[in-house]
Amino acid sequence: MKEIPMVLLAGGFGTRIAHLTEGLPKPMVEVAGRPFIEWLMVYYGTFGIADFILSTGYRSEIVEKYFRQRSLPGVKVRCQKESVPLGTAGAFLNATSGFADPSNGWLIANGDSLIAANPTLLVEFGQKHGWDAALFGLEVVDATRFGTLKLSKEGLLESFSEKRTGSGLINAGVYWLSRDCRAKFPSKRPLSFETDVFPELLVKGMRIGVLPVSVPFIDIGTPATLEQANDFVIDVAKRRDKVIKVD
Repeated sequence: MKEIPMVLLAGGFGTRIAHLTEGLPKPMVEVAGRPFIEWLMVYYGTFGIADFILSTGYRSEIVEKYFRQRSLPGVKVRCQKESVPLGTAGAFLNATSGFADPSNGWLIANGDSLIAANPTLLVEFGQKHGWDAALFGLEVVDATRFGTLKLSKEGLLESFSEKRTGSGLINAGVYWLSRDCRAKFPSKRPLSFETDVFPELLVKGMRIGVLPVSVPFIDIGTPATLEQANDFVIDVAKRRDKVIKVD
């Protein structure tokens, strides 16, 4: 498979952990000796992803300065600032404006979470099944903090459900979009993948596949999960050769 770029969404304020981050953008919080977002690039880079576009917002200058001075061997890192909050999908459009759609489409991931799964599987399965887009559905025992996914019998996305207690399949925040998707986004801003883009693509008859996985996952959006992040990234690095793959 040809190289595919990945957009990392790194523009959030991180209000729930702001008292712990000393003014840093949330993805730049140090975890196990590196900014958390650098762990994403290191991890996803082991699957052959070497071209990252960082969509920055809050304190964007901190991100840009760090990656001007920090060289990751074999990895291209570019930063694209949003001047006002654009939402997750709006930030993606802003970050990729001026770029032609790659033949294999785009990978997108939240910059404040990490799932121990191979994102290129989304590309492979999407193209194999003729999907227009794909995302990981993460099986969790407690979906209280997350909206759950409703799937068809064929494993295609039908809708995002409201937050509820109990187990469920949640959106892990890693997406693949085929090269034709970007032109079909709604024109409104801010623009969310969950509440705007994917529902609009479904209305237009596009097929969005969901790959269910049960793998280690963390987001650093709360004080409790941020505290767990050091051990998490070290453990994931050690487990790299045992990453659960989708059949």
